[in-house]
Amino acid sequence: MSFALSDWLLYTMWGVFGLMIIDFLIGFFQSFWKGSFTPSIALNYLKDIIYLVLPLNILISLFPIDPSGWILVTFYFIGGLGVILKYLMDIKGKFSK
Repeated sequence: MSFALSDWLLYTMWGVFGLMIIDFLIGFFQSFWKGSFTPSIALNYLKDIIYLVLPLNILISLFPIDPSGWILVTFYFIGGLGVILKYLMDIKGKFSK
């Protein structure tokens, strides 16, 4: 494990996808045991990939045209942190019901 910028970009995306999978599994098992499973559970996560993960990938793909070299990376980390916090609050909310 190293601490280069590219590694931190990868760790941020791992955190986003890891928390997304944990949130999906918790929601899946809760709905399965309640008997209220619908396909919309999985479709909501596909929608989150389009609305939350794709913009992060677009930001980082625009990195070569950033004249300062840090503005888009900063937005990437702020966005990634926002998505991570969203899923942490969603996971917490599923256990507080």
